Amino acid sequence: MEKKLHIKKGDKVIVISGASKGVIGNVVEVSREEGKVIVEKAHMISKHVKPRKQGESGQIVNVEGAIYADKVMLYCDKCGKGVRVKTVVETVEKDGKTVKNKIRTCAKCGAKL
Repeated sequence: MEKKLHIKKGDKVIVISGASKGVIGNVVEVSREEGKVIVEKAHMISKHVKPRKQGESGQIVNVEGAIYADKVMLYCDKCGKGVRVKTVVETVEKDGKTVKNKIRTCAKCGAKL
C-alpha cells in the first residue's frame, strides 16, 4: 500500500534526526511504497562497484542512501528552519471558469514553498 507523503521530488528539506541531522538538501527521489526519500548530501553510503568492461578497475563510490520521510521536514528559506506545511487554496478565473489551485505554504510565516 502506498503512503501519502508530505515531501515531493525537488523540495528543499532539512534532516531532523539521525546521523545526518541538520543537513539541508533537495529531494532527488521519492519512494512512496517504502515511505523513503533520497536527499542530496545526506546519508552518504559507500557502494562497491564491480568493473563492467575488461581492463576497467572496480571502485568504491559514495552515493546518497534512502532515509525515512519522517526524518525530514520542508525547509523555509524565510524562516531559516524546518517547518510544517499549510495548504492554501487560491481561486483563479480562467476562460470564464473558476479554477482552484492548492499552494503549499509555511505554517509560520506564510511563504510559498
